[in-house]
Amino acid sequence: MSLQASASQTVGPFFSIGMSWLYKSELFAGTERPRLTFEGRVLDGDGLPIVDALLELWQADGEGRYAQAQRGEDGEGGLRGFGRVATDEQGRYRFRTIAPGRVPTQAGEPQAPHINVLVLMRGLLRSVRTRIYLPDQPDNAHDPVLLLLPEARRPTLVAAAIGPARFSWDVHMQGQHETVFFDF
Repeated sequence: MSLQASASQTVGPFFSIGMSWLYKSELFAGTERPRLTFEGRVLDGDGLPIVDALLELWQADGEGRYAQAQRGEDGEGGLRGFGRVATDEQGRYRFRTIAPGRVPTQAGEPQAPHINVLVLMRGLLRSVRTRIYLPDQPDNAHDPVLLLLPEARRPTLVAAAIGPARFSWDVHMQGQHETVFFDF
């Protein structure tokens, strides 16, 4: 007797069913600010691509304000500050946004500009949270979240510049280069 998993026995994700309308690779609409492009891959512990991951992204506008979606308010220039991108057959993703502004912690301490990321994928029972920081930002040296991490682990959260307004950032789910994930 051979056993095979059925849809009711797998964890998923079945993102293409009923959620594809939420896919948005452009986090801003109508703003005149220059766009930044982020691209990368989601990789497993062996460095192999994860072909069915979903990245949920949210960020503040250039002034450090989050859109108040619950009140129907957009931020600067139609900012939604939110998007979802799926990985392709090589585990790649791509999205465009504007440079985020600094936002305070709950204690009022300023944070370096960053993009919040939620990762969902097959076999992951609970989503994981992480961040993308921009490279060469003086604020990174004083960011209260980055300072909580061992110095050797901080680079997993910092994108690499690969061209004008173009950045690369890979998510490593496990292994030697595992991305830092947060429990908040």
